[in-house]
Amino acid sequence: MKTAIVLLFAAAAPLYSHVGSPDVFYEGNAGPYRLLVTVRPPQVIPGIAEIEVRSSGPGVETVRVSPLRLTADRQFSPVPDTAQRSKGDPQFFTSTLWLMATGSWKVLVQVEGAPGKGEMAVPVPALSTRVLHLQTALALILIPLSVVLVLGLAGIVSASTREGALAPGATPDSRRVRRSRVFGAVTIVGAVVVLYLGNKWWSAEAGDYARILYKPLGVEASLQDGNRLVLKFKDSGWLNRRIDDLLPDHGHLMHLYIVNLPGIDRAWHLHPEPGGDPDTFVQGLPSMPPGHYALYGDIVHASGLAETVTAQIDLPVVSGAKLSGDDAGGPTESAGGYRLVWDHAAPIHARQPHEFRFRLIDGKGEEAKDTELYMGMLGHAAFIKDDGTVFAHVHPSGSVAAAALGLAMPENEHAMHMAMAREGLPAQVSFPYGLPKPGSYRIVVQMKHGGEIVTGLFNANVEN
Repeated sequence: MKTAIVLLFAAAAPLYSHVGSPDVFYEGNAGPYRLLVTVRPPQVIPGIAEIEVRSSGPGVETVRVSPLRLTADRQFSPVPDTAQRSKGDPQFFTSTLWLMATGSWKVLVQVEGAPGKGEMAVPVPALSTRVLHLQTALALILIPLSVVLVLGLAGIVSASTREGALAPGATPDSRRVRRSRVFGAVTIVGAVVVLYLGNKWWSAEAGDYARILYKPLGVEASLQDGNRLVLKFKDSGWLNRRIDDLLPDHGHLMHLYIVNLPGIDRAWHLHPEPGGDPDTFVQGLPSMPPGHYALYGDIVHASGLAETVTAQIDLPVVSGAKLSGDDAGGPTESAGGYRLVWDHAAPIHARQPHEFRFRLIDGKGEEAKDTELYMGMLGHAAFIKDDGTVFAHVHPSGSVAAAALGLAMPENEHAMHMAMAREGLPAQVSFPYGLPKPGSYRIVVQMKHGGEIVTGLFNANVEN
């Protein structure tokens, strides 16, 4: 017997890469320097991106930034802009960059100082997510001014026709007066025609712009055969986006988070597989209680563009298989008493980068000695607003998808994680991220030790 219970997730206003969280955060090495880079992409393309660069140590003298297509070689980058050093914080630099075309870009960061030179590239999606409308107050000013300008132009033309060729003090005859009125009327008609044609041109430009306005990839979720989740993409027809060009990200084509609403006191991190058709993914669900669930699926296209598809679904009692491989859920009840703790003290402010630090401890309260990499990283985290309107899947390197990093920097620092694996891994992990707006959030954190994945859920209150 097949059961299908579907509800499209329309309430969260999904955006590219993450839901409701457009800013990009990346922490990594640029030669001898450890940098945290924040990129705030514009909502309209062409537009200006805001760049913030913070060095974790002294020695940085100059920071230069430049925009470049994601897979382009650095030799094709434009002349870089020099970032401005903060007067109050010598390790903090800011700059702005124009992103001129829709697509996947990267910000090339070049650093110089006493220790030498360094460079990194941060993937950035350049997508128009809104249309800027004329403000009502400005329209109330411009429309009367336009009327005055048209009437003034008509008056100038009429007066010059009526009196321009007369001698000083002469009175225009009736023929000149009639002709001046005709020329004045023609001027008004001509101005109206120009304004009409200008409005038609502007409407055509707006229509062309609407074509490139980002349209999220939709998905329908259904439950079949009792515990088989089926996800079917619904392409909105945005530009030339494909749904059969996905890149593996940490070894999987999709990372799916399932959380219960409201409350978010249970969370699963799963990895659906293609279901035979390019637009379909399937996932065998573990045992789950009945309830209303939000689904967030991260995918990365061959262009480097990362998207998060969203849906909601009402589930009955699901009797499923035991989680295996990289699939995990929680909060975890570990036989050895292992759990995650959050080293949290400072207040969290919206849109400001913050280091979220967590530790994996055993039943005695001591740090785990057998930590392992979980899908190539020390840990994975998901930040979810209590109403479901914000979702971000974040790694120790930040909010950038690993597959996009691989395109931007083929020599990226994943080798560092492998080096750590050989040397022994710490039981601590931190996630650089800035929550986009005030409110209450749940943080889902996962680390691995001794072949076991530990999941912890934490509350976070974000201030203005």
